[in-house]
Amino acid sequence: MLKKFFRFIKQLLIARWRGLLLLFLGIYLPLQTFTLLAIQVRENSAGFPWDQPILLAIHQTSRRQLDVLAVNLTNFGSIKIVFPIVLIISLILLFQKKWRSLTFLVTTALGATIINRTVKEIMHRVRPHLWQSPAPELDYAFPSGHAMTSMTLVAALVILTWGTIWCLPILIFGSLFVLAIGWTRLYLGVHFPSDILAGWAVAVAWAMGVSLLIKPQLPKAITTSKPAQPEIRAETSLLPEEQEAIDRD
Repeated sequence: MLKKFFRFIKQLLIARWRGLLLLFLGIYLPLQTFTLLAIQVRENSAGFPWDQPILLAIHQTSRRQLDVLAVNLTNFGSIKIVFPIVLIISLILLFQKKWRSLTFLVTTALGATIINRTVKEIMHRVRPHLWQSPAPELDYAFPSGHAMTSMTLVAALVILTWGTIWCLPILIFGSLFVLAIGWTRLYLGVHFPSDILAGWAVAVAWAMGVSLLIKPQLPKAITTSKPAQPEIRAETSLLPEEQEAIDRD
């Protein structure tokens, strides 16, 4: 009996190792990172010993040309820029009848905004004031809204394009975009490095969590071996377990 039981466990883990790895890397590690950062910041608003040294080291590279670059580049990580991008992609998904993917994108984007504002109000972390910033900010610092917004957008696009030819280019250029936005926030002196890391971590965990529930990858999995029609049904129809949950309620 025990031999069969352990054999079952082995086979189950082999069959589900990708999903377990995804949970570990995509949700557990980011959430653990965010939790550790939040606890430290809550107990000590000054944050980590490496926060200020990193900021000061980056500030030593300041130049007039870099000031202009950082002030302009950082705007691309703001809601003012990201929201229109999300809106355009949402309209494309709507007209393509990719309702499941659209629901995932909208839920991820709006949820990330709500999470960011809520955590900022809970943590009340004051922004660094080590020098006069070319683009000062007045609200709370933890977690970074720009870092979280940019990472949420890139993570959502990677998930939506997973398994397609677009995924790798989005992953590469998206990573550079996220790093560039993070650099601007540090260069401008409006965030500690721990604010940036926290924004990235919670954005990845949220996007991955929403994707596991809404399953925007499902239509692509169906169409790997079948014509395009099942993809449309998968995007516009509820799964059996989703319909069953509604019927129970």
